[in-house]
Amino acid sequence: MKKTAMNNALPTAATLLAGVALLAASSAQADRSEWPDNFTVGTASQGGTYYVYGSGWANFIADELDISGGGEVTGGPTQNLALVHGGDVAFGLTTMGPASDAISGKSPLAPGLEMDNVCAMFPMYETPFSITALASSDIESIEDIPDGARIGFGPAASTSDTYFPAMLETLGVEFDRRNGGWSDLGGQLQDGLLDVIAFAAGIPIPAVSQLEVQTDVNIIEFTDAEVDTILENFPVAEFMIPASTYQTLEEDARAVSMWNFAIAGCDLPEDFVYEVTKVTMEQNDRMRSIHRSAATTIPENIDKNTVLPFHPGAARWYEENGYDIAEDMIK
Repeated sequence: MKKTAMNNALPTAATLLAGVALLAASSAQADRSEWPDNFTVGTASQGGTYYVYGSGWANFIADELDISGGGEVTGGPTQNLALVHGGDVAFGLTTMGPASDAISGKSPLAPGLEMDNVCAMFPMYETPFSITALASSDIESIEDIPDGARIGFGPAASTSDTYFPAMLETLGVEFDRRNGGWSDLGGQLQDGLLDVIAFAAGIPIPAVSQLEVQTDVNIIEFTDAEVDTILENFPVAEFMIPASTYQTLEEDARAVSMWNFAIAGCDLPEDFVYEVTKVTMEQNDRMRSIHRSAATTIPENIDKNTVLPFHPGAARWYEENGYDIAEDMIK
């Protein structure tokens, strides 16, 4: 009788398990049905780290989650904040300085508009502020930059263009300001149309790596005194560019940096952002294969964001995995 009872019970248990599986599948499908059909990541100009990192990450997410998506060339962090806030792109990449300006209504693209539909997802890397000149220019330090030097600061309204000119002015440099994509500016430097390029981008910067293969360059570091002056006046931190970053460097180069974060529209479905965050945070090897700066794209660095509220979907993944986020830092 026990054997018969057991046999009669087995189909019931199996039926219950099947029902639970079907319910879970149905629930997952319902959650996914609220997802967008596709997504776009706002990056920056071609030849910069944002473009390589953002486009590669977009393709990675598209593959992993079976959804159409890709990167889009933009003006960089400041424009990405505006694009995400307005819903023109789902995701974007930005730095903490422009993010602070955007949410307080001080964005140069929309003065007075508090961009409150921008949420943080995950930390990317630090953006060093570095200077490159041709070796033939004999510019080997910031003091060597001549008055009236033609300096390329990247795309207009980018992090580099927003902060680097002011930094150099604080250090007493007088210059002729130029803008453009990093690849274009690299070509202009090589052709003698620029004297210096002031980069704010994740390292290695593709345009610099390409330049040093084609010609001799000087990667110019800040002095201790110059770093101290910059730290007193701007929202940056000390940073050392490892000698291994470029073949030109023989030792680590002193610089300053600003943290980058991936951002999302706060109104995106929670489950969608949860899955995007999960895939990104749980596969750092894959992220580092996209760009080696992603070595710091890890959950331990979420505390570097003290500006933007985290998207509830991203916050859920961090909290499930033991990373605390203050309630007032969750949208």
